[in-house]
Amino acid sequence: MATIQIDRLLETCVRRGASDLHLHCGRPPVLRIHGRLRNLETKVLEPEDTISLMKAITPDRNQQEIQEEGGTDYGFAFGDAARFRVAVFKQKGNISMVLRQIPNKLLTFEEIGLPAIVKSLCRRPRGLFLVTGPTGSGKTTTLATMIDYINSEMDQHIVTVEDPIEYYHPHKKSMVNQREVGSDVPSFSEALRRVLRQDPDVILVGELRDLETMESAIRAAETGHLVFGTLHTTGAQGTISRISDQFPVNQQEQIRVQLSSNLIAVLSQALLPRTTTGRVAAYEFMVVTPAISNLIRENKVYRIDSSIQTGKKYGMQLLDDHLWMLFDQGIISLEELLDKCRSPGQMKSKLDIHRPGWGVGYGPIIGGVTTGDENE
Repeated sequence: MATIQIDRLLETCVRRGASDLHLHCGRPPVLRIHGRLRNLETKVLEPEDTISLMKAITPDRNQQEIQEEGGTDYGFAFGDAARFRVAVFKQKGNISMVLRQIPNKLLTFEEIGLPAIVKSLCRRPRGLFLVTGPTGSGKTTTLATMIDYINSEMDQHIVTVEDPIEYYHPHKKSMVNQREVGSDVPSFSEALRRVLRQDPDVILVGELRDLETMESAIRAAETGHLVFGTLHTTGAQGTISRISDQFPVNQQEQIRVQLSSNLIAVLSQALLPRTTTGRVAAYEFMVVTPAISNLIRENKVYRIDSSIQTGKKYGMQLLDDHLWMLFDQGIISLEELLDKCRSPGQMKSKLDIHRPGWGVGYGPIIGGVTTGDENE
């Protein structure tokens, strides 16, 4: 009964294009569609329902971890339709589950709207490329697109360290080895300690979650590898501050020097619901030029935003400028613009100039209005 039910729920999730499926006691199953939660018209889940649904798809090793640790994470393939990343956890003594759908189809640079210069950065022989943003902002999809581009266009040895593995990459022109934390290797830092002996050209670190992993990633970039990593930060400026602040004070200057010579780009993104249907990504993009490299080394990160504004010829842009463009074209709503921007005060001032009265309360969307502020 439970197996049939979980299969039906997963089929519904795939068919309706939901990003997540929530299974919690005291509520019917819930889908997240285009960023919004929608109840399914089924029975309210009882404690025994969530237990049987969990047991239908959770490997024994992970069930053991739930008993010992109160939660577990893993990934599994739902036939050829999709893969799911699963988080199981206990709350109020009951089992809860969240299943994130990972589409089988890898997207192209054009489909996700990445700046064209990213392709040339993916061809760099060495350096650190960071993709940042809050949970659910599409970092995994962006990285999968970059890895697939390298895999299709270049003959490289790509090693990924993920928790859990989300997108599967078959060997194409490159060789791809994907290591899963928990089953293939105990931790990110342990995987990175060993990866340099595996003759990699490109290394993907699913998450730079601790000091040791950050150190190892910077060292790998320094020793002649192209390293991709993710952080839960917003904006290029905040990302650099976060990395240096992780280290003890007596090491921070050395880390800034290493970052200034090894960091090649920071792509910071947010995923927003469109005013019509579906979602759209907004990007902040910084390419490390000699000028920005000096700012990092001299600990003048507060001046990075103005360098990004003057670096448009390199494809650079600030998150707030991209959000304004999406709002101006009627693609996102005023609420989303003000919720996701980094400087709400400045954004309201801009609204007062170009849309008088709009910054006071939330107004209607006027599609495709041009404001004549292309030079801003």
